[in-house]
Amino acid sequence: MAPRIPASVRSFPRFAQQCALCAGRSTTLNVPATRQIATSFLDKVAAGEQRWEERAQKISSGEIAHPWDVLNERGYIKDVAGNPDRIREILRIKRVGGYVGVDPTADSMHVGHLLPMMALFWMWMQGYPAVLLLGGSTARIGDPTDRMDSRKVLSNAEIGKNITKIHYQLGRLWDNVVKLREKYGYEDDWAAKRALYNNNMWLGNLTLYDFSKRLARNMRMGPLLSRDTVKRRLNESEEGMSLGEFMYPLLQGWDFWHLHNKQNVQFQIGGSDQYGNIVSGIEVLKTVRESEEAPHFKMDNSWQNEPFGFTVPLLTDSSGAKFGKSAGNAVWLDEFKTSPFELYGYFMRRPDEDLEKLLKLFTFMPLKRISQIMEEHMREPSKRIANHHLAFEVLSLVYGSQRALQEAQQHQFRFGGELPTIDKVPSDESGIITSNNAPRSDIQLPQSVMKLPPAKILHACGLASSASDGHRLLTKKGAYVAAQPGQRRGLVPGNLSWTPMELWYPEDSLKFLIDDKLLILRKGKHNVRIIELVPDEEWKASGKVYPGEPYTGTLRRVVKKLKEDYAAKGEEVSEAEIRRMLKELKDADAPTVANNPNIELLSKAEMRLKKTEEKVEKAKSRSS
Repeated sequence: MAPRIPASVRSFPRFAQQCALCAGRSTTLNVPATRQIATSFLDKVAAGEQRWEERAQKISSGEIAHPWDVLNERGYIKDVAGNPDRIREILRIKRVGGYVGVDPTADSMHVGHLLPMMALFWMWMQGYPAVLLLGGSTARIGDPTDRMDSRKVLSNAEIGKNITKIHYQLGRLWDNVVKLREKYGYEDDWAAKRALYNNNMWLGNLTLYDFSKRLARNMRMGPLLSRDTVKRRLNESEEGMSLGEFMYPLLQGWDFWHLHNKQNVQFQIGGSDQYGNIVSGIEVLKTVRESEEAPHFKMDNSWQNEPFGFTVPLLTDSSGAKFGKSAGNAVWLDEFKTSPFELYGYFMRRPDEDLEKLLKLFTFMPLKRISQIMEEHMREPSKRIANHHLAFEVLSLVYGSQRALQEAQQHQFRFGGELPTIDKVPSDESGIITSNNAPRSDIQLPQSVMKLPPAKILHACGLASSASDGHRLLTKKGAYVAAQPGQRRGLVPGNLSWTPMELWYPEDSLKFLIDDKLLILRKGKHNVRIIELVPDEEWKASGKVYPGEPYTGTLRRVVKKLKEDYAAKGEEVSEAEIRRMLKELKDADAPTVANNPNIELLSKAEMRLKKTEEKVEKAKSRSS
């Protein structure tokens, strides 16, 4: 009989490590709740452990660089929460996971967000599991760090829009990081898992009872009140600090605990302003881990399982000010807020003294290659060779190398050397949507569109080429609405989940609105529409039209425009006369033979006249 796996070791990778020690590899292990672990999976786990042991020996012998040294050499480590010597040994002997969190307080990330992520991507390329965490829950409170006032309270619609857009930005980053890993030849390690999570998955279901029992009753007020942010807000700010903001580090710490418990995440990376939150997160993790009362659920708290974290230097502009969305000088990662050309130009304008540092921070180039580029750059500074390499690498990370090449070619008159190699992506004409060529997601439509059947809504927002195409899409369950999976009700605030659209009645679409003004739809993996509904009067005044909008056909609009042009000239021309003139122009344009334009065919008017004459002749012949 196959051994049963206790609940305390079901989570991966702790569960996988326990499985690897089990005997009986000729069969599968039957797990409670119908879960099974195949022997092929156990073999992969064992192979991963073996690779890590060999790697640890190579680090000890100096054959390969220690990952901590790699981060230090590239300038990623600023402040360390933990014992550096102990951290080095943990990273050498253990494949620990790390994470970086982003709160969706705006509808796009900016360049400053890339720095801690680059450190995480470097760890992932060296074999460590990596998690990008979207703060769907914590964004509703707002991080009070370095702020003298409370953040604006975001509506459900704003949260829903921000989460959707940043979720797909993060997904696009992961796609491009995988391609850059292949470009530079870093090892593809099966055990180095990567993930994108939303903390609303667990914080949304966290009860006050569980929070108080596991954490609140075991935390002391003194350390929390001694934080600089808390003291400044309480002593210097007129509005003080809300309880939610005071508890923000505890909720962020709960994220750390959850990822540690479920994904073996043991370190956190953040900007230098996040050091206090990282320290608080480590204390929360330890406190919750020690508060477990059931002996069989207790986790090992030896030094090998010590949580730690570090911060990276903040990106600043030439005046030394922090780049951020509230400072008014943000360089966004959304092409409709900061175009790829502007993003490329931003790095082209970096001064020579900053280039080597930025190449180390924002690229995956080996240090030897960076030194070569800088030597070439210093020999001929006017060619801006290092700037081009820097800008190209950043755009390859954010938008893919093909888009980066397009922007480089726009600067071609100043580009020095051969253009870098690129990864081909499908052309726009192919109709294939990837994370790097997805169309603009946020659009506006009039409120009256919600009275249309779902097939026509898909046509109106551009996810279907026609209403009939939308009908086929719905029949095949190829379109989705942001909502609770399998239920006909709206999205839970802070979440991003999908359920297939169906051929329901028009009024049923209203159930999926967020704050009665936002509808989020998707076709395929990357083709998303975030639809903001505006009053019909505002839509009409804007002069915009959407596909399939009644009384807005091409002929109607041409007739209306011509009538306005005639009126501007002081001429009174009726719609009927304009339509007749257009019809005559169309009929007068006789078609020709494709390979011989000198041979003219009959026009439609002539064909109709000929058919009429033939009918008359037939009628006469029958009557005679």
